[in-house]
Amino acid sequence: MNTTNSVRARRATAYGSAALVLAAAFSIPAALNAATDSGSVVLTPPEPTGPHAVGRTELHLVDPDRGHPWVEEATERDVMVSVWYPAGEGTGAGGEGGTSAGDGTGTGEPAPYVTPSVAGVLRSELEQGGLHRDSVDFDAFRVNALQHVPAAGTGPFPVVLYSPGMEQSRFLNTLHLEELASHGYVVAAMDHPYETLAVDMPDGRVLRTSAPSFSTEALKEAVAVRRADTRLVLDGLTALAEGGSPDAGGQEPPEGLGGALDLDAVGMFGHSAGGLTAAEVMLEDDRVDAGLDLDGTIGYHVGDEVWSEANLRGADRPFALLTAGRAGVGLEPHHSGYSAGFRTFVEASSVDVLELYMAEGEHFSYTDHQWVLPGVDEALQPGSRAWPDLVEGAIGTVDPEESVRAQRAYVTAFFDAHLRGEREPILDGPSPDLPAMEFVGED
Repeated sequence: MNTTNSVRARRATAYGSAALVLAAAFSIPAALNAATDSGSVVLTPPEPTGPHAVGRTELHLVDPDRGHPWVEEATERDVMVSVWYPAGEGTGAGGEGGTSAGDGTGTGEPAPYVTPSVAGVLRSELEQGGLHRDSVDFDAFRVNALQHVPAAGTGPFPVVLYSPGMEQSRFLNTLHLEELASHGYVVAAMDHPYETLAVDMPDGRVLRTSAPSFSTEALKEAVAVRRADTRLVLDGLTALAEGGSPDAGGQEPPEGLGGALDLDAVGMFGHSAGGLTAAEVMLEDDRVDAGLDLDGTIGYHVGDEVWSEANLRGADRPFALLTAGRAGVGLEPHHSGYSAGFRTFVEASSVDVLELYMAEGEHFSYTDHQWVLPGVDEALQPGSRAWPDLVEGAIGTVDPEESVRAQRAYVTAFFDAHLRGEREPILDGPSPDLPAMEFVGED
């Protein structure tokens, strides 16, 4: 794969595919933890930096009044949500101070990284990246968050919603989900079934993608579905905060989770199409107070100037654009100085939009690709001649640790400023301590 062509392809398919080869490559984290008896690699995400231990639980929400435009037989809408939250004091793993929820489902053990069907998708995609499908044991991956343990009693905490890129899974941005939860946020990461490659349901069903070829009209349909999914998630969290159990299967939430939700302080962020979704949601739902877009082009087709409502109306509440790399036929920097989509959004906004740019990064730098790909050479030493171009097309040449550190710092600081009223100096201009990111428009 030619590097220039891979960059063009990556931008062209940012909304329109799962970038299958890149998704295969992303599945190998940078730090090698262990190997199974079969020799497969087992890995763990980077440790979050905040003061809170992190818990994770799953929530199944159902909207009985709508199906899906791509699936005629779907008479109601299922949405799966992973909720990441500050865990209670004394919560630990492996019997070291572990506690459990009142319904007995809290184990104090690290939660699985992904569900079985997502692991299966990633194994299949490994083969497309030139690696053996069993070279990485995805089923054995564990995150830092502990499964279904009680929430911290020191809240309530601001709530942040997360929407992934087109066809991507809600699990594949632990980079930010765990980090925010460790700093005192409840983060609800949603899947968009029938668009996401595979979603495991509690009753054993697996809802796989039914996505058509991604035309402009299909993208419009997908974003409309995503907006409705987001409303459903906000309604479910509201019911939870009011003492209800919105889970369709009747699973009780972790102890204290409802009381941990501060729904007077809500943010939303997303990667790729999820970033566009965040901007669109804020136009119609004033429950969301601040939004952040991780390299998601604003607009349905920038080249043909098929604009979204967000392009035309902009933002009237705090919003940030974190972008990376180069795009378009001329491979120009992917920010408002060159992209008409970003520029129309910024100019239409009635508030100042924070713009940060990672020149040496790329589109998937803002996902778990950024911490997984750098470990491939160390752990598996792929010999394919296409491998360097594939990696650079996904995450660029940015220093992985600097990228992770800068992203986490700016995302957390943005939500701290606009959901907590605690503004950090790093939002006021370039920081020599965070060299991976630059402010757009700054000299």
